[in-house]
Amino acid sequence: MSDHQHTTGTADGATRLTRRAGSAGLATTALGVVLFNVSPFLQWVDRDGASDGRTGYETDSLVPFIAYLGIGLVLAMAYAAKRARRGQHRGLTLTSMAVGIAATLQTVAFALNPMGGLERGDDLVAQIGVYVGILGAAVWAIGSGLLARDVEGDDADRGLGHEHAAR
Repeated sequence: MSDHQHTTGTADGATRLTRRAGSAGLATTALGVVLFNVSPFLQWVDRDGASDGRTGYETDSLVPFIAYLGIGLVLAMAYAAKRARRGQHRGLTLTSMAVGIAATLQTVAFALNPMGGLERGDDLVAQIGVYVGILGAAVWAIGSGLLARDVEGDDADRGLGHEHAAR
């Protein structure tokens, strides 16, 4: 676990040591979200044997929505990193991890059987954009998981039982 320690002042003028979440998980999440946001601009499918491919934007409106949702989650987690006493909010981080996992599963499913071609009678083949999306979503989920492992703002001090933390 990558806890970082900082000293903070208390109301009575004393200082105390506060552990803070590291930045590696947030940076990894941001890298994954950037990769996922690049993927809609790339070719996601083409018809088998044809050269008229479609980008992620043209293929499915869910693709850019997930990408933009990732941006919002990274910005919210960056805000929490600045504002939370211990540098993160675990609920937000776990939400980001869940969305990253869902994005990974959705893009893997798309790679296995591209959506949208059945109603048009197309025989679609997944292209590079799908694989960039899978990589970005997986990195996003892993980064969020790394951050979630770090100490959170309302965690009780380690080593103290619940009876001590409630005092």
